[in-house]
Amino acid sequence: MEKEAIPDAGSPQPIPGPPAFYAAPHAGHADGSSSRPSGGPGAANGNGKAAAAAVTGIGLGSMLDFVGGTWGPKPFADVCACVPPERFVRVGDQLVHVEQSGQGEAVVLLHGFGGSSFAWRLVTPALARRYRVIAPDLNGFGWTQRPKDVAAYTYAGQAEMVLGALRQIGVQRFHVIGHSYGGGLALWLAGRHPERVRSVVLLSSVLPNYSQAQRQAWARFRTLNWLLVHFFVLSRSGVRRTLEHCIHDRSRITSELVDAYRERLLVEGVEDAYYGLMAPVDLPVPEVALDDVQAPTLVVWGHEDKLIPLPRAESYVSQLPNARLAVLHDCGHMALEECPQRLLAEVLPFLDAHRERWPRRLRGAFQRFSRRAAAV
Repeated sequence: MEKEAIPDAGSPQPIPGPPAFYAAPHAGHADGSSSRPSGGPGAANGNGKAAAAAVTGIGLGSMLDFVGGTWGPKPFADVCACVPPERFVRVGDQLVHVEQSGQGEAVVLLHGFGGSSFAWRLVTPALARRYRVIAPDLNGFGWTQRPKDVAAYTYAGQAEMVLGALRQIGVQRFHVIGHSYGGGLALWLAGRHPERVRSVVLLSSVLPNYSQAQRQAWARFRTLNWLLVHFFVLSRSGVRRTLEHCIHDRSRITSELVDAYRERLLVEGVEDAYYGLMAPVDLPVPEVALDDVQAPTLVVWGHEDKLIPLPRAESYVSQLPNARLAVLHDCGHMALEECPQRLLAEVLPFLDAHRERWPRRLRGAFQRFSRRAAAV
């Protein structure tokens, strides 16, 4: 298959934020369980020396960042100074970054773990020609202000923030497209708030239990988290390694793309975000079953997805009451980066098929007329 032409990764907004960086959702299983072999990096092939060299390389990369003056999180005041104020929505005491474009029925885009609204830049223009596109940065990601409360980093907390932002901009009902971690949140919203969701598109998605399943006991230690965040996970080499695991065609991964994703993670409060996303929490966990999701659902998967292999999608699509699966060949975990045109060819007809055919007021009047006619 010919390589799909993709526009330059440049963006008119400040350089940013893909699924996976804090501890890449190593959810090789759709149920949220880990596909990473025990024994740490390199255990799969028994090459402990190679693993140690890789870890050392990542640490050295972070040291070079430090020496070069690019180390450390960006103060949130600096974020506010370079991002237009109209792109922020206040939800309670928090400033939430939301990209908006187009008009019509609302389509809400929920990015993956470690991603941001930047990840949607290659598909947003086509969507915005037909819909009102709304792409928030979730708690812990992008230019959104990092909360300190760990509850904000559960799916319940993420959903509260998203619905709060939508309320502030006057959106009641919406289509939702979720990638990876954002797909789990999309399922959570569709299961818990079915009256709000018109349709669902899942791109290489985890399940609604992922927010809890990914948490690890070692993440309770904040000092260890600090070291991991600054010297390994969010070093340039660490971000590049994650992208290489997510993107099938590695020629797509440029230094500019690495910096774009990395910058939107290195924001003041990154340590609180890492703790909130990864440490166990003693909070009630609302259940969301797949058969609770009644909205029409399109599931799109990369055939070469290494992070969450295709068989996992096939195993849960049949559990969704109103879903179908579309497979994109020669594409990995990040279809929105690798094959945006083929992704749009699946998504746009699906959204168009589930538009509201009648404006709500006219539909209500027609229903009242029908009831009166039936009563005569």
